[in-house]
Amino acid sequence: MSAALPSLPRGVERLVQALHEAGGRPFVVGGAVRDALLGLPVKDYDVEVFGLAPERLLEALAPLGSVNAVGEAFTVWKLSGLPDVSGAVDVSLPRRDSKVGPGHRGIAVTGDGGLSIEEAARRRDFTINAMMFDPVAAEIVDPYGGRADLDARRLRAVDAATFGEDPLRALRAVQFAARFELEVDPDTARLCASMPLRELPAERIFGEIEKLLLKARRPSIGLALLREWGLLDPIAPELLPLIDTSQDPEWHPEGDVWIHTLLAVDRAAEEITRAGLDPARTLTIMLATLCHDLGKPPTTKFEEGRWRSRGHEEAGVAPTESLLDRWNVHTLNGYDVRAQVVGLVAHHLKPGQLYDDRERVSDGAVRRLARKCEPRLLYHVARADCLGRTGDFPPVAMEWFLAKVQQLDVTERPPEALLRGRDVLALGLAPGPEVGRIVKAVYERQLDGAVTTHEQAIDEARRLLQTNG
Repeated sequence: MSAALPSLPRGVERLVQALHEAGGRPFVVGGAVRDALLGLPVKDYDVEVFGLAPERLLEALAPLGSVNAVGEAFTVWKLSGLPDVSGAVDVSLPRRDSKVGPGHRGIAVTGDGGLSIEEAARRRDFTINAMMFDPVAAEIVDPYGGRADLDARRLRAVDAATFGEDPLRALRAVQFAARFELEVDPDTARLCASMPLRELPAERIFGEIEKLLLKARRPSIGLALLREWGLLDPIAPELLPLIDTSQDPEWHPEGDVWIHTLLAVDRAAEEITRAGLDPARTLTIMLATLCHDLGKPPTTKFEEGRWRSRGHEEAGVAPTESLLDRWNVHTLNGYDVRAQVVGLVAHHLKPGQLYDDRERVSDGAVRRLARKCEPRLLYHVARADCLGRTGDFPPVAMEWFLAKVQQLDVTERPPEALLRGRDVLALGLAPGPEVGRIVKAVYERQLDGAVTTHEQAIDEARRLLQTNG
């Protein structure tokens, strides 16, 4: 199966040695073990330490780097500054979970260095996440059969009796099944379908949706599970009308809008892999593709012997905004994800329309489109939409569009205005609304290509002032 566990980074080895010398038994736990066995790159390391009191554990950590306590019971420490390790390593005591209230937040966590390995692993969600690596003995400790489940490509709950205490686990099941392309154990699937997801805060829901969209090769696997388990209604009811909304079979032989959306989202996952964009823009592409046809259900009609959905771009804006509100999606790293997603949904057909009318389309029309959404992202969303179908539909229009925005140097944003308000004031106009009107009028001329230099912009402003005067 699985690849052998790789050697640990130098800093983690040093950490393990220090904890062992302090009298503890340290294990690398969770996703690092799973990913290593799957032959995937290991990015984050979590270390769980048995046999040490919190005070003694903290003493052992202090000389190794910067230590910050997190968690309500302060049983988790983030250790930064380890050699060959980017970011922090989470170091924790084995923990007990107890249900004290509703939802994900209604779980009390307490550290207990005296827990047995089996007791500590029982609190994990899935068997594939309950494996531990003992770096001192160089062996995998697997009390619940996670390795066999990986071999069988199966996702299974560790403990059916406690699994349902945290409803977030249903969404974790969705994104794990998609990311690692696993079959969900039937008993685990029934548990997930019964979860009260309305108890969860928006940020926790979207955290799992984001992993599904960004980390899965085929996010459609997870979206299909959400539908199968009846979980779309509590977390994304805006997607439900896509199901059974008909499409013209000549252009969409794959079936209804839901099926097309699943195919398009998988194509978008390919797009983001090849695009090499920053996380905010990558997420924007995925969300826009997921939402791009939300306007079809209210606009689809059978007319003149065909299914048509005229105006579905604009009609998709309201349900897109509703879903983004539900998930509390706004900015990421200073980038306005929300505004861009809405703009991309509202204009996702434009590359094809511009291509169809390419003999008459002006450069100004393309430049103006760049004011409404980021053209290179529009290229990827439109391409995913085009390829998210069965049949042969080469994305000729999208490639033409990309070449056009590159030629006009508007792949990321519209042109910077050549004329500023201060330039107009320097011509003798008093401060006031007229300054803005002059700047806007000159910019429109610039978008049309009639003004291409700062000097021409000033001349045009002077001409407008004379005309208006």
